[in-house]
Parts: sequence; C-alpha cells; structure tokens
Amino acid sequence: MESILTAEKLIKKYPKFTLGELDLEIPKGFATALIGANGAGKTTLIDTLCGVIHRTSGTVTYFGTNTDIDDMDLRERIGYCSAQSFFPSGWTAKNIADSMSVAYEKFDRVKFAELCSQLNVDSELTKKPKPMIQQSDGNRMRTALAAVFSRETDLLILDEPGSSLDPLMRDRLCDSLRDYLDKGKGEKSLIFSTHNIADMENAADYAIFMDNGKIIEKGFVEDLKEKYIIVRGEPKDFESARELMLSHSCNPTVFEGIALTENKEQLEKLNAVWERPNLQQLSVGLLKSAEERK
Repeated sequence: MESILTAEKLIKKYPKFTLGELDLEIPKGFATALIGANGAGKTTLIDTLCGVIHRTSGTVTYFGTNTDIDDMDLRERIGYCSAQSFFPSGWTAKNIADSMSVAYEKFDRVKFAELCSQLNVDSELTKKPKPMIQQSDGNRMRTALAAVFSRETDLLILDEPGSSLDPLMRDRLCDSLRDYLDKGKGEKSLIFSTHNIADMENAADYAIFMDNGKIIEKGFVEDLKEKYIIVRGEPKDFESARELMLSHSCNPTVFEGIALTENKEQLEKLNAVWERPNLQQLSVGLLKSAEERK
C-alpha cells in the first residue's frame, strides 16, 4: 500500500487528554474516514497533522519525503477545512477570496464564485454579502468547502465536513469527494473525520476508528466488512453467545452484537444468524466494544 501520509509514535498531550501514541498510514488515492465519538481525538489528530497545533513528539511524513508541515510548497499541496469557524467572523465571501488568492498560488477565484453559487451561499459577486457571523453553521461550512475545493491540491483534510449540513447537502458533499478522487486518477487523497458515518458511508474507502485518543481498528472498509459480522439470535442463547461477541445487547425478543467472522461457525451452532455489517453498524459495534472494555 502506497501511503500519502505516515505518522510514527505521534503524541499530543493536554492536561486532561492525550492523543497517541499513534502509528498510522493513510493510503494514497483513497478517501480515509476518521471515525469516533465526540472527544475521541479526531480533531486533535487532524489539527496535529495539519500543523494547526504542535505535536508533543513523534514524526509525520507527507508525500513520502517531506516532514516539514511549515514548508510552503507542502502547504500548497494540502487543503484543510476545520469544523469550527474557518474564517474570521466579520469576513464576507470577498474577504475570503482576497485572502485565499494571496495565500495560495493555485486558488481559482472564478471557481470559488461558481461553487458558492452552486452551494447557494454568498459569493463575492453577491450585491450585499453577509459576514460569516450572520450566516448559519451550514452556510459557513458550505463557504469553507467552496474555498478549499477551489484550490488545486493533492490532499484534502476535512474535519467533520458533514456535521452542519442537511441530508441533501451531505449527499452532494459525498459526490464532490468522490469526484475529487476520480479526477485525481489515483494521485489525490482525502482524509475526513466524522462521528456519524451513516450519511458519509459512500465516501469512505479506508477507515480508522478512534476512541479516547487511540486507534482501535483500521483498514480498508471492504476488508473490515469481511473481518466482522453482525449476529442475531434468541434471548435463551444469549449467555452462550455473548463470549463470542465483541459487543452486544439483549432484550426479551432478540440479542444482537458484533463478532469476528472467525467465530461464525460457533455462533451458528447456537442458532444465531449473521450478516455482513455496513459501515454504520461496524462503527457502532467497534466503538461500543471499546467503551465496554474501559
């Protein structure tokens, strides 16, 4: 697997939270989803990778050779979008276009105006554009996404890009992410974080599951769907089956849980039925398992 980004022994320490120690590889040419509950460390990881905050220790290598996130040529190749207010609250779309034109050589101002229009938010061509502070969370995110998609980049890193968008816009976002990768023909890569994968599943090729600052599972989505199964059975068989499952729940009519595929035959002997999980089911099962181990 060729990597677009690697991290070794990466640590970021805060007084009440520690990210890491993490070793990870982000595959080149694919969309990687960072999945975890709020507070799992996804934003800390993204901000550390993008140089927004300084890591405590460890190394990060970009595009195989570059370890200096402050290198301007490297920053030109990476597009970053925060889940928080990405631009100053008093800025309008024109201020954004002005600043992006100065900061990045390959920012397309015409494309930015076109994307703003397509996303139904103010552009610099709007007669009386509203400053960011007067816009909804969803419109601020649309504007930030329009700005980052108006640059020519090799790697996009997006923190919770779908969190403030309505279902239709999340669907369009997934299309935009796939289009970005398709146009790159294997040379462009993408990292995005989410705490709710349901509406973003079609955008993810590779998944990294996080809990309490640690990586609890990672791999290509299709491989993970082969590694795990969703199991259901009758309550009378629950006590025998529970030791074969990673996480589980049981009510008067049915028990359900997630298990390793290698335990499939033993579970079948307990009259349990199984199916391949979707990414949402896999996320819930793995994160619940991590919680139960604490």
